[in-house]
Amino acid sequence: MNSEMEPSRLKIPAPADFNFTECLAILGRSDQELLHTIKDGRITKLLVLENEVALFDLSYSEGALHIEFPHQSPSQQGKQAVVRYVTDWFDLETDLQPFYAMAARDPLLREVVEHHAGLRIMGMPDLFEAFVWAITGQQINLTFAYTLKRRLIEQFGTSHLVGGIEYWAFPSADTIASLQVEQLKKLQFSGRKAEYIIGIARELAEGRLAKDELLEKTEQQAEKQLVAIRGVGPWSAHYVMMKCLRFNSAFPVSDVGLHNALKQQLGLEQKPAIAEIEKLAEPWAGWQAYATFYLWRVLL
Repeated sequence: MNSEMEPSRLKIPAPADFNFTECLAILGRSDQELLHTIKDGRITKLLVLENEVALFDLSYSEGALHIEFPHQSPSQQGKQAVVRYVTDWFDLETDLQPFYAMAARDPLLREVVEHHAGLRIMGMPDLFEAFVWAITGQQINLTFAYTLKRRLIEQFGTSHLVGGIEYWAFPSADTIASLQVEQLKKLQFSGRKAEYIIGIARELAEGRLAKDELLEKTEQQAEKQLVAIRGVGPWSAHYVMMKCLRFNSAFPVSDVGLHNALKQQLGLEQKPAIAEIEKLAEPWAGWQAYATFYLWRVLL
C-alpha cells in the first residue's frame, strides 16, 4: 500500500470498496475502549514504537485515510511504522472482490454483506494484544471483557497526556512477563487466565513466540503452534489467526457471537449446532474469517 508523506500529515490510498463508517461502527462499540478515541469521524490513537511514541489522528476523505500528528511529528521511521500499523489495522491490502462475489451467491451472507459493504476485519496488529483479548474473552460477556481490558491497560499500559487528555497504549509483553499471578487476580482476572496471559507474555518476551515466524507458516502449522500454548484452544487460536495473522480462512466456529448472529439471521428458536454451522459455511471456503466478521456486525 503506497502512502504519501508530509512533515506532519500522511495519506494512505484506500481500496475502492472501503467503508470507513462501517469500520468506525466496530471500533466504537464500547464506551470502555481506552486504546483509541473517536470524535466527529476522527480516530485518535497512541502507538508505542521501538524508540518513540506516536500520537496520531486518523480520518477518511476522497478515497484515502489521512494521518495527522497533532502533538509531535515522529521520526521518518516512526511515520513508516504508523503507516504499516494503520494498513494492517484496517486490512487495506486484502482484495475483497472474491469474497463479495462468493457472498452474492450465498443466501445467508448476501443481504448482510450488501448492507455492510466496505467493512474490513478490524485487526489487532500486536500479537500480544490479540492473545490477551482472546484469553480475556473466554467464557465471559463482552462488557466484562472490556472492563478487564481497561483495568489491565490503566494498571500496566503506557499513557501520554496531551491537552489534558490521557491517551493509552496496550501493555507490552515485556511488562506483563514480569508480573505475578496475584497482580492480575487483583484486577478480577481468574487465576487461570492470569497464568495464561503471563505465560504467553514470557513466551513472547523470551523470543520463543514471534509474529514474523507465525506469518511464515501455513494455516495448519500456525494453528498447531498456537494450540500447543497453555490456555490457547481452537477458538482462541482461530481468533488470533483471524485478527492478527490475517488468515482469511480462520474460522472460530465455536464463537458465541457467531452462533447468535446465525440464530438471528436464520430465524431459529435456538442456536445452530456446530455440525450445522460447518455445513452452512462450506461455500465460505477461504473466506470464513470475513463471513464471521460480517455476521458479528449484525449484532451491534
